[in-house]
Amino acid sequence: MKQLVIISGKGGTGKTIISASFAVLAKNKVMADSDVDAANLHILLHPEIQEKHQFSGGKTARINPELCSGCGECTKVCRFDAIKETQEGEFIVDPISCEGCSICFHVCPANAVAMTENLSGEWFVSRTKYGPFVHAKLGIAEENSGKLVSEVRKKAKEIAEKNSFDFVIIDGPPGIGCPVIASLSGTDLSLVITEPTLSGIHDMERVIKVAQHFRVKTACCINKYDINLRNSFRLESWCSKNSIPVVGKIPFDEKVTQSMVDGVPLIEYSEDSASKEIKIMWNRILAFFQ
Repeated sequence: MKQLVIISGKGGTGKTIISASFAVLAKNKVMADSDVDAANLHILLHPEIQEKHQFSGGKTARINPELCSGCGECTKVCRFDAIKETQEGEFIVDPISCEGCSICFHVCPANAVAMTENLSGEWFVSRTKYGPFVHAKLGIAEENSGKLVSEVRKKAKEIAEKNSFDFVIIDGPPGIGCPVIASLSGTDLSLVITEPTLSGIHDMERVIKVAQHFRVKTACCINKYDINLRNSFRLESWCSKNSIPVVGKIPFDEKVTQSMVDGVPLIEYSEDSASKEIKIMWNRILAFFQ
């Protein structure tokens, strides 16, 4: 079983379009959406949820007014100013400001502070016409998305191993932060999707360096390469200099946007130039695993 993660240095490069197309092309696989902050692969795969699980990403302090002696020690040590004293002389915790560091819990002489689990989101195991699909939804302004990504990947791997599937295909998050690191670790190949813009070039270089730091084999795909041929040449030159194979050069195609609007993976929606190039790219990726 091989794990392929599709990432990019910035958002909007086309990761989800390509991931959904791979869902159509790949056989015997599990799909996973690890972009838990802004999950959208489900829009194209139309999952039927089979399992639903709650995710607790951290803890928040709570003060029991019946035990609190009003000494104010907690307010002295809270560096986030999350503990306030009311007009009635009670101490309360602002859950938005609280970072769950638990210092107040340790210093309270009356044992009035408790650290309670914070419900941060949900993760799902679903069925689609393309096979099993593991995805998640992080709550608004919630943190620990890297931990939720690890939960999604763990479940997807379990399903793949149980059913002797050949692939786990992961639609990864953009950027270089904790969710990307959690998506990258332990994978067999990272496919970096970029575009021929200045920001695309800059952010592609950053995310490839992250993948190389974790010793993950990396390939590159230039999406909409024909909107700026000069920048596409710069991308290819950088990749060649750094021994990064360019496995795909997808042309701009209006059918891509139309397929998104209609909620259909591009491979099923069109047989035009972009769709053909994605098929060629998938065959090149298969060669990495042989």
